[in-house]
Amino acid sequence: MSVWYIITLCVIAATICYVFWNYSRIKKMPEGTPEMVEMAGIIRSGANTFMKTEYRTIAIVVVILALVLSLFVERTSGITFLLGALMSSVVCVLGMRSATYANVRTANKARESMSIGETVKVALCGGSISGLSVQAFGLLGFVAVLLIFGNVDPAATGGGLITTLEGINPTIMHISTYSLGCSLVAMFNRVAGGNYTKAADISADILAKVRNDLPEDDSRVPNVIADFIGDNVNDIAGNCSDLLESFVATVAAALMISVVVFHQHSGLDASVFNALTQYPVAMAGLGLLGCLLGLLYAAFKKMGNNPSRELNLATWISAGLTLVLGFVGAWIIFSKIDGAVLQQLGWAAGWISPWLCAVLGIASGVAIGSITEYYTSTDYKPTRMLAEMAPEGEAFVVTKGDAVGSRSVLLPVVVIGLALFVSGKLAGIYGVALAALGMLAFVGATVSIDAFGPIADNAGGLAESCHLPHEVRTITDKLDAVGNTTAAVGKGFAIGSAAFATVSLIVSYVGTYSQGTPDLNIASFVVVAGAIIGGALVEYFAAMLTDNTIDSAKLMADEGDKQLTPEVLAGKKTPDYNKMIKLAAKEALRKMLVPSVLAMVIPVIGGFVFGVEFVGGLLIGATIVAIPRAIFMGNSGGAFDNAKKYIESGALKGHGKGSAAHKAAVTGDTVGDTRKDVVGVALDIFIKTMSTVANTLVSLFRNITLIR
Repeated sequence: MSVWYIITLCVIAATICYVFWNYSRIKKMPEGTPEMVEMAGIIRSGANTFMKTEYRTIAIVVVILALVLSLFVERTSGITFLLGALMSSVVCVLGMRSATYANVRTANKARESMSIGETVKVALCGGSISGLSVQAFGLLGFVAVLLIFGNVDPAATGGGLITTLEGINPTIMHISTYSLGCSLVAMFNRVAGGNYTKAADISADILAKVRNDLPEDDSRVPNVIADFIGDNVNDIAGNCSDLLESFVATVAAALMISVVVFHQHSGLDASVFNALTQYPVAMAGLGLLGCLLGLLYAAFKKMGNNPSRELNLATWISAGLTLVLGFVGAWIIFSKIDGAVLQQLGWAAGWISPWLCAVLGIASGVAIGSITEYYTSTDYKPTRMLAEMAPEGEAFVVTKGDAVGSRSVLLPVVVIGLALFVSGKLAGIYGVALAALGMLAFVGATVSIDAFGPIADNAGGLAESCHLPHEVRTITDKLDAVGNTTAAVGKGFAIGSAAFATVSLIVSYVGTYSQGTPDLNIASFVVVAGAIIGGALVEYFAAMLTDNTIDSAKLMADEGDKQLTPEVLAGKKTPDYNKMIKLAAKEALRKMLVPSVLAMVIPVIGGFVFGVEFVGGLLIGATIVAIPRAIFMGNSGGAFDNAKKYIESGALKGHGKGSAAHKAAVTGDTVGDTRKDVVGVALDIFIKTMSTVANTLVSLFRNITLIR
């Protein structure tokens, strides 16, 4: 066993111990008033019921696909596929359960302490359970795959239980199918969770703010409770599976590209190959250690009244420690390799080249997060200008929001493009994979900060619906506004990491089928045809998710109208929360299967009918269209949301809650809800899932094609 695997396992064990200690600590905190306890119980029960029902469907699909993989592709690949699905599911459930305990305790801490700093620590404690679990369990499964099924062997061959196929590398197959298991669960969670939460959110906003002039999160509106539940099943569980899948995909791509590099350069000995495959695992493990230390510092320091600064500090410490530890790891692993070998590999800066590529990835992630914050935070001009358009009406708000979203696309895409270019120049295709991994090496911290947002949002909703004093809502509103920005930054980070991960997977795919130097002729009509169709499929996927969500929202709004009787509005009768929760779950689960399976079916059909080059074009076209589309969706949605909150805070003089400007901003927020929390977040999983499926089945596409 490699010493790096032992070190990584020790870090994982320490992190998991800290996660469960935090989980226990959260549960021991008081929940507050009897009304808070009752409402929190409804939210927790609804979220648990939804997840149980969803996973019955997921389990059936996972078992069927595992059998197909083991029977027809590689005999033990079904096991690794199941392991990936299991790790993703564990993280989703743990993150969701911790959030449903942390939300009410955050509201209660604000009620008891009237301190922003103390309240932030509770929400961050809940968020850190999600974040650290993502990286720890994702890496635990990966190391388990490598230890149980053997280290990466570039020369191994194998086949399914009832088939014998040429070119199947079992160890590479184990890596790709583990990643594929994570991808499948992430897709289901994002599609179903997004539909659930945004259908509930949109219908609640329309009923409360537009039709009945009721306060936001008023408990008389039954859709509000479904919205609280949706925050947990999408923004927590869905986000956990999304980032875990990105993290696993980047490590998988780095290991698969190591095989491509080994075939590309003849004469490399086993020690060089071992170094290439060990560094991605070491970097991921050392990054986890950096996140653990950074979040420990945030958990135990005394926090002030500026939550943005405190949260940013935790991220910067985690990123800085990841950089330092990654440098030490690169020095230990690569510094003893002969300079002539490094020149043969094309490493422009010698042994330090992979680390420099990881630095580029980390810097890109921070830059994309900062750009996202600029375009979505109320502290900056774009969102404030959007809010100032609200008095002119809905059309002005939507048009201006679209412009903000479109303008926000350029800089993140330039950052991604330059980082890919420079990392490729520094260390070739291996450098591209390390840049992707660098961006996600401290994903534990970024997901922790991201998860802070929905916990704070739920806490604010509970403060409103449980009629806590105005001062409590003032604290939770401030945390909610910060949480909106951290969530928007997290979405930008997820999209940026998806771009790097997908490019790495595409390079791995092309390198595998070309058996050496990656070679895809983009002038070929086959590749161009695939690229055009791939881009169009992204738009179709986005339309499908939007249609599903808005259809569900209409049904829920109609049901909510029926329940808002004079007795309910007068506070003499409680609405039927369970009926609304069941309706939201039924619609989300009914509409999740087709979009989720689409990402897996498309490359399979393309590969078996049109061949490997067509699929290569398909992946490139989908990636080129999906990345700017996802950034536009996420940033325009975030700007719409915070422009509404800017008006609600009273910052736009003469236009507070209930005004015409506020209602126009609510319309903008309704438009943005589906964009940022359904379509934008699902597009990155769509392209990663297609790329992972292509890598898994590339050997079959090469051997079995109907049209040659």
